[in-house]
Amino acid sequence: MVKIMSIKNNKSIKVKDVMLPISEIPVVYSDAILKDALEKMSAYKIGIVCVVDQKNKFVGLITDGDIRRMLLTVQKPLSALFMEDVLDHISTSPTYVDPELSIDNATKLIGKKLVWDLPVVSKNMSLLGLFHLHKALEFYLKN
Repeated sequence: MVKIMSIKNNKSIKVKDVMLPISEIPVVYSDAILKDALEKMSAYKIGIVCVVDQKNKFVGLITDGDIRRMLLTVQKPLSALFMEDVLDHISTSPTYVDPELSIDNATKLIGKKLVWDLPVVSKNMSLLGLFHLHKALEFYLKN
């Protein structure tokens, strides 16, 4: 018999219970260059890099899709592009979630926004981690 898991059974489980902590996600400071962001993205094997200021305040993010679209539209040598400031290319108004949000609602938001990841930020906008679709699916499959 196959056990079928319903998202509706998990309204009490919060994003903070299944998120990737900040130590396990790609993060760069706002004064980084684009090359640094790409290296972090590759090192963590996640297609997103969260950008924070020196006080860990969430500033924005850049995705592998953002970089791909940029490469198709920007008419610069690749080496020049990689040396640009990451702030020139980040999304400064991305969707993010509160750690107390239910994983039910966070998963629905991922589906609505058609993304794989949602930064998790505190009330004062400090980056806490990342709600990653694979991690959420892993949770559903275990329960």
